[in-house]
Amino acid sequence: MDQPIRRRSLRTVFSAAPLNALDPIPPVMITGVTSDSRRVRKGYAFVAIKGENSDGYHYIPSAVANGAGVILSDRLKPEGLPIPYVRLQGDLHFALAYLAASFQRFPARKLRMIGVTGTDGKTTTSMLIHHLLTKSGTNAGMISTVNALIGDQALDTGFHVTTPDSPDIQAYLAQMVAAGMTHCVLETTSHGLAQGRVLACDYDLAVITNVTHEHLDYHGNYENYLQTKGRLFEMLRETPRKPIGNLRLAILNKDDRSYNYLKRIAPPGFLTYSRNNEAHFWADGITSTTSDLTFTLHTETHQLPVHCPIAGIYNVSNILAALAAVTSLGVPLERAVKDLESFEGIPGRMQRIELGQDFTAIVDFAHTPNALENALDTARSMTNGRVIAVYGSAGLRDREKRRMMPAVSIKLADITILTAEDPRTEPLDGILEDMAQSAIQAGGVEGVNFYRVADRGDALRKAISLARPGDLVISCGKGHEQSMCFGSEEYLWDDRTAMRAALAEHLGFEGAQMPWLPTSSSPKPV
Repeated sequence: MDQPIRRRSLRTVFSAAPLNALDPIPPVMITGVTSDSRRVRKGYAFVAIKGENSDGYHYIPSAVANGAGVILSDRLKPEGLPIPYVRLQGDLHFALAYLAASFQRFPARKLRMIGVTGTDGKTTTSMLIHHLLTKSGTNAGMISTVNALIGDQALDTGFHVTTPDSPDIQAYLAQMVAAGMTHCVLETTSHGLAQGRVLACDYDLAVITNVTHEHLDYHGNYENYLQTKGRLFEMLRETPRKPIGNLRLAILNKDDRSYNYLKRIAPPGFLTYSRNNEAHFWADGITSTTSDLTFTLHTETHQLPVHCPIAGIYNVSNILAALAAVTSLGVPLERAVKDLESFEGIPGRMQRIELGQDFTAIVDFAHTPNALENALDTARSMTNGRVIAVYGSAGLRDREKRRMMPAVSIKLADITILTAEDPRTEPLDGILEDMAQSAIQAGGVEGVNFYRVADRGDALRKAISLARPGDLVISCGKGHEQSMCFGSEEYLWDDRTAMRAALAEHLGFEGAQMPWLPTSSSPKPV
């Protein structure tokens, strides 16, 4: 993305950042900061980081060819390098984040920064907070795994769901400051925390949704995963003093197993929310329909009826978290509750696809065992017919999760169809076999209450062909995402488009074209 600040002295950038250089800082002007050699432009500072799958040090020649003005790394200078080189001591992810922040003149220090983390519900909660802030008249931006919102601009943040790299985050924040924003909601993933992408984001308020089974392939075990999520709450203490003052407020889910740990590390004075027990913000009298939620909100000073036009009883927790956040930021509670009624929902989250069929079709993002359970529970409440679930499990990711999810769907869905979901370089047949064996162990009978269909388009066609009047077909795991990864290549894919295409075929009229994948039996479109 374009940088709003074009040229700055590298020495000036270093002087404002907590970095340890082992070489003298050369008197060069830089025009940007990146760790991706493909994104280098003339005058950029290239930070050569060794990552999980590639080593930036090996891409120094590419960075030079693309116009880099200086190279920064933690290793010795390559022989014959024609441009300045600075050797750094310490974590290069830390260096990248602070170089990017300093280059952009530390924009987070001019904003009220709201971080939202958790396994499930991060995007919904982030968007609820952003909606309630903007409806109240607050100039708030947002960086989520769906997009970045800066005023009237919606900027794509990438194919898959993760926090953007630190130079992108800092550039978005600088754009927000330039556009007159005063607040930013930053959806904060565990990878973003673990890899230092959100360093120098100077959080003021941190919200947790939950910490359930996810990313254990990366973090190793639940305890490590929880500690990584907890880093967001520790970072509240590290935020430097801001001209607008420091809030340092944590908002914790009293219903979640993460609560006992997070309440020990969060700054004192944290707020709690619950849909099961009394808390600072708690709910009872919950009613969930196919299109909305109603409940009674209780706080220390108020008891108010709440209505929000989104489905899923689990979203009560997300609403409570959002209300706790925005009222802490000065939005009157009555105003926030009223503004919930105009919330339009989240793309790819329990999104109904309606083409006139005599059954319900839904696309949802549920891609963890807990989220799938919540989605299928909600689906069951939305129909008197059968629930037909379509989903997969990503390759090169948590193998335990792919065994847990079929056990959930065999229990809660009437029919399960196992299919592709970003297999990457892992053989898809092996992924489906792992899932099928788990389904069998959970009591599934292949060809009776579960099927495996490798091509995701064909899996949707299969689900729709099985649907009877009054049934519900739900496709989980992709939601709003715009691609699917086979090998190392991303293929354009949107579950909503694919669902519309399968429905149009079933109903016998012209409609959306089914996106093509390498598993398709039809030839690739020219």
